[in-house]
Amino acid sequence: MGVLWTTGNAVFPMPWETLMLGLPYSISLMFILTTHEFGHYFAARLHKVDATLPFYIPVPPFPGLFHFGTMGAVIKTRSPILNNKAMFDVGVTGPIAGFVASLIVLIYGYTHLPGTEYILAIHPDYFSPEYGAEQIPLAFGDNLLMSFLKWALTDPSQFVPPMSEIYHYPYLMAGWFGLLITAMNMIPVGQLDGGHVIVSMFGPIVHENLAKSALYIISFLGLLGAIDLYLDFSVGIGWAGWLLWTVILVFVIKVKHPPIMYFSRLDKTRMALGYFSLFILIVSFMHTPFSGGL
Repeated sequence: MGVLWTTGNAVFPMPWETLMLGLPYSISLMFILTTHEFGHYFAARLHKVDATLPFYIPVPPFPGLFHFGTMGAVIKTRSPILNNKAMFDVGVTGPIAGFVASLIVLIYGYTHLPGTEYILAIHPDYFSPEYGAEQIPLAFGDNLLMSFLKWALTDPSQFVPPMSEIYHYPYLMAGWFGLLITAMNMIPVGQLDGGHVIVSMFGPIVHENLAKSALYIISFLGLLGAIDLYLDFSVGIGWAGWLLWTVILVFVIKVKHPPIMYFSRLDKTRMALGYFSLFILIVSFMHTPFSGGL
């Protein structure tokens, strides 16, 4: 999939030399996923919680179907987490670790942008007025962090790819995807990482209220996206995929968090880390992750 994202072309079966072109994307993405999951894993082991090593979920590269090549990764705990301090540590370490890994990849990507010859080798007509006229438009959503990194790390005189072209830039694409899955995991619902964090910090009542509020927000964004997609109202905000994510949260992950046997007040360091994880959600979240073709 790194080859498809980077070059826009793929031949199946793929020659070895062509396959190597996908390594910057796939290695960057595996680095982010692995860092996230091992954050959970080492925190679980620290608290004597029996946990598996990460399970990676690949998606085969079907010709003509563009996706990210993965559905992410998970670890499974095989023994209960009895107190909220352990629950907090296991929940918060993954998104913080994954966020830092995504930030590293994005910083490298923005500080090592190729010149215009790179995009012209892929799209020779990129700078012509007719470029994209007969293509299905596709743009990836921006967020506060990527906007800041573009402002802080790039020069106004250099070519910075718009969000409609970052899939050709493997480090930007992998870092973007890392922020997307981090933000989705930090939504404070059920047994998502954000749910673990909120229930451990504030208890089940606050968690349930925040979970319901989060579901209303993403449902509303999903409805706006569906209106934009199917009725062509050009709302310009929202993504129909949020409706599917809402259904998964309600019927698979569940809204409420399972009860924690032993609950005590978290120390100041943990509370600070918890608030930092919520900051990660804010700067990583995209109300419209995809627009146009997806």
